[in-house]
Amino acid sequence: MMLSDVMEDYLKVIYQLQRGTDERIKTSEIAAQLEVTSPTVTSMVEKLEERGLVDRKKYHGVTLTAEGETVAIEVVRHHRLLEAYLTEHLDYDWSEVHEEADRLEHHISEDFEARVAAALDDPAVDPHGSPIPGADLQPPEPPVGDAVTEFEAGDQVVVREVADRDADVLSYLADHGVEPGVELEITEVAPFGMVTAQAAGHDESVSLPTEVARHVRVSSVTEVES
Repeated sequence: MMLSDVMEDYLKVIYQLQRGTDERIKTSEIAAQLEVTSPTVTSMVEKLEERGLVDRKKYHGVTLTAEGETVAIEVVRHHRLLEAYLTEHLDYDWSEVHEEADRLEHHISEDFEARVAAALDDPAVDPHGSPIPGADLQPPEPPVGDAVTEFEAGDQVVVREVADRDADVLSYLADHGVEPGVELEITEVAPFGMVTAQAAGHDESVSLPTEVARHVRVSSVTEVES
């Protein structure tokens, strides 16, 4: 099935929004993620429905069909493998790879994908800690951990995953040692949601506004060690 880059982008966004929820995805949610208007989303969703890639209920949102999910998972696999390859073999910073992978993910062959995976020794996660779907295109396990906003001052946690969309945020987090695998001590949780934490080996703490903190997934140190 030949699909445009835009169609694949829509399927990927719907897939990512579906993760962790049983609800249908609203047009407004898709529009916000893709930074387009709701009428534009409605027009594209109708085309995807005609292709059998989404199940749409007017005024109630959409879900992916089995075929649509497989396409989305393949695009996600391409994206995350490319991010890993760019950081490990081409010396890209983790804050730079998202946009590069967005441009390339639609245009690599299955042979190229297999060679990239082999060069990386089939990694389980990308540089941001997000799971990389396997070559069988089965849905990966749900995200590990919880948003750092769910923890309290004094908790010791390990960073598991960081959202990759904002390059400035990623650079800020990296400067303060907040990366997958790093232990953090949560030193303060302000009433308005600001989380302050300190990474192991770093002298300065880092302040995470709510909008950033909710995209940093962590697990308690005791849970990781058990």
